[in-house]
Amino acid sequence: MLPEAALPDALRPDWPAPPGIRALMSTRGGGVSAAPFDSLNLRPPGLRGDALDEPAAVWENQRRFAAALGATPVYLDQVHGADVVTLDRADLAPGRPFHRADASITQTPGIACTVLVADCLPLLFCSRDGRAVGAAHAGWRGLAGGVIERTVQALCQAAACAPEDLCVWLGPCIGPRQFEVGADVLVAFGVEPGGPVSARFRPRRRPDGQMRWLADLPALARDRLASLGVREISGGQWCTVASPLRFFSFRRDRITGRMAAAIAIGH
Repeated sequence: MLPEAALPDALRPDWPAPPGIRALMSTRGGGVSAAPFDSLNLRPPGLRGDALDEPAAVWENQRRFAAALGATPVYLDQVHGADVVTLDRADLAPGRPFHRADASITQTPGIACTVLVADCLPLLFCSRDGRAVGAAHAGWRGLAGGVIERTVQALCQAAACAPEDLCVWLGPCIGPRQFEVGADVLVAFGVEPGGPVSARFRPRRRPDGQMRWLADLPALARDRLASLGVREISGGQWCTVASPLRFFSFRRDRITGRMAAAIAIGH
């Protein structure tokens, strides 16, 4: 494993995970990619979506991230949905296609459940006994569509535990002062745009008179977790848009790299 100084700005969850659990979230520092992907862009070549970085640079970045984590990340083809996949040794086979899903769980040591983000909310999950771990990618569509609920259900089933036996960490995402949304997002969360003001959606009228709302993505995730019975929740205090030197942000930059949040059971 590389020393932590190899990725000096990486984030490690501040949670009571059992010994042997390896969890890490990258920032944009510590890699080799050139602008506008500078420098630790981890988005795999071959995925659908926006502009691609130089493949050799991404592979070196991924090598550095895996070494710092001490496990093998399994990346997903994320589609802003709610599907959850279970990872095992077969997912380490060379050339294996990416799972099209937005969350993964595993009970296999050495395999890291991994999600990529550049404004959406990454969540890492761990059962208190260390029998199962998981990661989820939660933009507003996935969050409203139930990606948290399905991840908790899959993890609890795998570990034979209850939601109160889980630890969950929320990584950096677009913050509540930056995440401007339209009425369609409120409706997706069951909030009436013309009704009482919601603590999770603060109204803001644009200069042209158009009504918009500032959404609190981490708080919406915490609400979902609490409603399921999850008690141990940490993180969620970083804003990707407001920290251009530290975090990638698609909403801020449009053409940009991706950070990764990953978790694994140690060998």
